[in-house]
Amino acid sequence: MPQLYLHQYAKHLAGRLVSIACREGILRDHFGEIVADIKFLARTDVPTSLFHNLPNRFANQKLLKELEKKLPNTKMVRIAPEADFYAAVLGQSETVHKLIFLERRSLIDRQGNKINALTTKRVRESLADFADAIANVNFKDTMKQICEKIEAGAVDRVHILPAGKDAIKHELFTVEGTGTMIANNFTEEFRQVKTDEDVAIVFRILTSYKRAGFLKPRSKEYLSRNRERFFVTAIDGIVVGCVEQKVIDARTVELGALAISTRFRNQRVGVYTVNAFIGAMQAEGYSRFISLTRNPRLQDLLRQLGFVEESRPEYAARQSESPGVTLFFKAIGKAVPAA
Repeated sequence: MPQLYLHQYAKHLAGRLVSIACREGILRDHFGEIVADIKFLARTDVPTSLFHNLPNRFANQKLLKELEKKLPNTKMVRIAPEADFYAAVLGQSETVHKLIFLERRSLIDRQGNKINALTTKRVRESLADFADAIANVNFKDTMKQICEKIEAGAVDRVHILPAGKDAIKHELFTVEGTGTMIANNFTEEFRQVKTDEDVAIVFRILTSYKRAGFLKPRSKEYLSRNRERFFVTAIDGIVVGCVEQKVIDARTVELGALAISTRFRNQRVGVYTVNAFIGAMQAEGYSRFISLTRNPRLQDLLRQLGFVEESRPEYAARQSESPGVTLFFKAIGKAVPAA
């Protein structure tokens, strides 16, 4: 069960319009679940609107009245059934903070993996990958329209996610999310862990890496007790990555517990986190950096950033604590010869 971070996420959503767009068949199949999620948003002071294309015929009057009754504070926008649903939704003039398209399936890449987050630039570069990635075969054209809407500043975030129980709630209030988020104006921040909420989210991110066998377990008590050693990357104020400062000697610091939320993988958040950590440690006088990891993703990231695989004698004691794990080394400034 995903962990909800209601306080931290809700304060960024309060008072900002969230629009949900849902075609007739999906609305019928997931009516109760969609209504429950929108009611949840209303309870957290998030204004909402719902776009649908239910035909205005007698057979649908009960369903339409039920929507009005159960969601009295939600603005209802009915799209004519014969209209292009996506074009009509995206053609609305109202500025929206988050626009959520509920679909049958997740947006996936050529390998069948769910796509977590994209910029409009990445969308344009990857349009060939989407093909029939979700139920609507014309969605590639819609992706172009989504990019134009974001680039025009009419919407901050577009989310595409499969309809289902708690789908919207988990997309907006968990670290992992449930679908794909498209946006350009992510605000990045690198800082020390500050609050118990920070500790809880870092624990969640590290737990996912521990399950994959890439990190030694760190308890929530350990994180809380050593919070001054942990740094986080936050996107729009929400923690999405972390790294632990482990001092080896007067010149060397280790990047421990380096982890990025699955939602923001492949978005250069890892590059930002490592570079920001190195910059912060240089300001404290460190010039050598090591990292021990068996995670192929992080190994590729470290190589990309100039680290080399090198078992240096001066770090033999540290490496012996993690037998069989590759050590990566980088020196800033003048090259440091091996001891």
